[in-house]
Amino acid sequence: MQPIFRMLGLYMKEKISKIVKYAVSAALAAVLLWFSFRDVEWKEFWEGLRECRWEYILLSMAAGSFAFWLRALRWRKLLLPIDGSISRITVFNGINIGNISNFVFPRIGEFVRCGVITRRSEPVDPDRPEHKKASYDKVLGTVVLERSWELLVMLLLLAVVVVGGFDRFGGFFVEQIWTPMAGRLDFSIWWIVALLGAAGVAFIYFLWRLRETNPFFSKVWGIFRGIIQGFASCLKMDQKWLFFAYTALIWLTYWLMAASTVWAAPFLSDLTLIDALFLSLVGGLGFAVPVPGGIGAFHFIISLALSGIYGIPMEMGIIYATISHTSQAITQILFGAASYAYEALKK
Repeated sequence: MQPIFRMLGLYMKEKISKIVKYAVSAALAAVLLWFSFRDVEWKEFWEGLRECRWEYILLSMAAGSFAFWLRALRWRKLLLPIDGSISRITVFNGINIGNISNFVFPRIGEFVRCGVITRRSEPVDPDRPEHKKASYDKVLGTVVLERSWELLVMLLLLAVVVVGGFDRFGGFFVEQIWTPMAGRLDFSIWWIVALLGAAGVAFIYFLWRLRETNPFFSKVWGIFRGIIQGFASCLKMDQKWLFFAYTALIWLTYWLMAASTVWAAPFLSDLTLIDALFLSLVGGLGFAVPVPGGIGAFHFIISLALSGIYGIPMEMGIIYATISHTSQAITQILFGAASYAYEALKK
């Protein structure tokens, strides 16, 4: 009976850990939502919503849907050198199922979509169907590469917009983000960073030295090697220019999504296309906060930007953030549910 109780204990420990993590994440989202909505005059909020032009919201949702397909095409470029049999619809479904999973637990979608691809991948040997060409660790490596590339492009675009319009946008980052963050960081935080860096270097050193003698380090090394192989798949891509073309088109659709939402709100009629691009990039920072679906974090940073840069009242900024986030969330949920049903019914 002891092995049974031990397995039950491990299972309960894992479940409790997941519940605690989700509770902390949900609590953070609730706090950010409270900060965002605490000063809202609800009568003006509902009147502002009624004045919105919903045909532009539909345009934004259509652009978001097209972005899912473009992201699938770009990711497939990284996957093809690993397994040439992976279809566009499988990658598209993986993107959509990953998106809807993020509403359950932040960032879990990146791992879920890896499982979708591995499940549909061809086996290396027909007699051993459990060994896939696109093994989970290799697929995870392509996700790491794709997300790293996406973050790099977003930061580069943000830097260009902020530096190019520093008089307009620079003050927001200096006064609202950098100064408060720098004020909370004392000298001791850098010691913690240095210790974590040293621990990381030491782990990599022992991982390399003990990869063939220690079972634990051997397993970790196998996973690490698979991730590196997936990461290196970009070097084997055919028509590499398509990867960059897809990236440019993806950001154009993000820009169109933000611009359409701006056009939908009459109280934002003075904002330009550059302002819409800036809001899209700032909103991306909100989605980077580890809360389910960016809820709360997106609303807070968008309303803060509209208030701090353009002097738009918080309740008006919250209207923009709400219609922008809600329309994106509905699109992700609809496509995620459809893709999940497709994968579940497909033999």
